[in-house]
Formats: sequence, C-alpha cells, structure tokens
Amino acid sequence: MSLSFDSKFAPHYGEAVDIAPHVHRITVNNPSPFTFYGTNSYLVGTDTLALIDPGPIDDAHKATLLNAIAGRPVSHIFVSHTHRDHSPLATILKDELGALLVAEGPHRAARPLHIGEVNLLDASADTDFVPDIIAANNTIINGDGWALRTIYTPGHTANHAVFALEDTGILFSADHIMAWSTSIVAPPDGSMSDYMASLDVMLELDSRVYFPGHGGAVTKPKAFVRGLRGHRKMRERAILERVRAGDRTIATMVKAIYRDTDPRLHGAAALSVLAHLEDMVARGIVQTEGNAAIDGVYWT
Repeated sequence: MSLSFDSKFAPHYGEAVDIAPHVHRITVNNPSPFTFYGTNSYLVGTDTLALIDPGPIDDAHKATLLNAIAGRPVSHIFVSHTHRDHSPLATILKDELGALLVAEGPHRAARPLHIGEVNLLDASADTDFVPDIIAANNTIINGDGWALRTIYTPGHTANHAVFALEDTGILFSADHIMAWSTSIVAPPDGSMSDYMASLDVMLELDSRVYFPGHGGAVTKPKAFVRGLRGHRKMRERAILERVRAGDRTIATMVKAIYRDTDPRLHGAAALSVLAHLEDMVARGIVQTEGNAAIDGVYWT
C-alpha cells in the first residue's frame, strides 16, 4: 500500500483548538525533529473533563491548559506513554486538579539490557510517573458525558496505549500512528515485532479519525495503517538488501538507506534499523554474533 504523509499543521500555540464536538487540542511549543510542531494535549468533555497527554513541564503550556479547563473539574488524566514530552506535567496537574492518572503502567523497557549495553534513551524516559489506575487492555473509563477505552499498542514504548472515545469513531493515537511521520521504534524501549502486532490491532478497530500526539489528524485510518505496514516491510527489505550487498554494520546501512534524511535523525534511524534487525535475527532471516546490538556485525 502507498503511504503519503501530511505535514500541514497549524499548532496555534497558547490556544485550545476545537477539533471535534467536545474535543479540544492544545499544542505545546516544543518543536523539534522528533516532536514536529510540538506535543498535542487533548481535553474531552463539557462539564467534567478528561485530559489526555498533558505534555512536558512547561509553564506556558500549563497556563494554556488551565485557561482552557476554565475551573471545571478534571476527573481523569490519561497518559499514552512515558516519554518526557508527554507525561511529566501529569503528576503536577494531578495534584492541582485532584484528577486520577490513567495509563497502561509505569515506564519500562521492552526487553532487559544485554550485557554491556547502554540504554541511549534513558534521558527521554519519565521514570517518575506512577499511574493511579493501571488500565487493563480494553478497559472503558466512563466520565461525565464521555467514555474512553484504553487499547494497548506497545512498540514505540512497552507501555504505549491509545484511547478510543466510545461511540464517536475518534481515537487518540499518541505516537503509535501520526500523519506527518512514522513512529520511532528504538530498542530497548521499543520493539519492532510489538509495533507491527499493534498495527494489526489498529486495523481491527472501527475508527474514522486518529488524533495523534504530534501533528494533524489521520483522516483515513485503515488505509494509512496498511500503508505504514507496507512501509515497514519495505524498510525491512531495504535492510536485508544492504546486508546481502555486504553492509555489515548499522552505521553503513544508515548511510545508504537514510542518505536523504536529516542527519540530525540518523541516530534515531540507527536505532530503528536495530529494531528491524532484532526482529529479523529472531526470525532467522539475518545472523549476528550473540544478541543484535547497535555496534554488531550482521550477515545472512
């Protein structure tokens, strides 16, 4: 399936943007090659609200959220995953608003560290986050005029979840699926096999629109998810071709495969290649000495 990304997005920093009945988006002014224009927070409801992904500790964003909340009670704060651009403000707002924190669970890696391995993603993890409610897969939490279903989608992180607004066709897809870019899947926090399985989960849902953690809406969800699956399979084939052509290290593969990509993203690209190689080694398609590693040597 073809995959076309949509980079059109107006962040409207400092404002709550009405994007659907009783749904508002507030974007943090934290743009970067990884966050696009910034992290999206969402307010759901009219009288008593739900807040999804409050974002990083940012005074201006906090003020915008509180202004949009306008003194109304917030019963629950939902957190899709524990990267520092999504979750740290949740604990602060919990104390100020008296809300309950809802998530799949605290931060954890998708697998244990191998001997001698260093987790390059430690700085991005919010290891202080502790949910009040550990929502089981497909748990529905009912609020005042809204109901949100937690759906497990590990891959980007081990504790990643998306939230479906029941009876609306709206799904808050966080960093699992975004219109502007593919999701970063980087071991040991992420897992490519988990990510691909989570794409299959998304295809089973009857969503009409995704509101992601960064950028604008995905308006044709099933076609886009099929495109993402095809894109990941194409990337796997490109890696296999490089290995068969004689590339033995991830660094040389990245130079060839991502030659047209912003060099600032080559570190993330290397981890994405590692995620694919972990999966391919586990399936017996590619070989390496011991565990797949960022500095490993690969062959077929």
